[in-house]
Amino acid sequence: MYILPVTSNPNQTFTSTIPVDSGSIRFNFFLRYNTESGCWVLDILDSSNNGLVSGINLVTGVNLLEQYSYLKLGSLRLIKVDTSLTDDLPTEYNLGTSFVIVWGDTV
Repeated sequence: MYILPVTSNPNQTFTSTIPVDSGSIRFNFFLRYNTESGCWVLDILDSSNNGLVSGINLVTGVNLLEQYSYLKLGSLRLIKVDTSLTDDLPTEYNLGTSFVIVWGDTV
């Protein structure tokens, strides 16, 4: 498992090399908070900035990459680490602290 280095800063871009299965894949990310819908949205791009997956709403309880399993990108989950919270969705202020994004192997 790999924890993406995210914060609650709006409109963040970052690059990470993610261990997937027995190799590593370098991805570029664009993460933003959609104030109208009240959720975080993630875009995943390859190392050449070609879009792989766009507009993933970050929600807990599911593999966010399951419908894209044919791409063999691995698995992606939003995990609530602050159990004192009653809400299962991160606000614009607590992503990266109360909630983390975890990347894992393909399932």
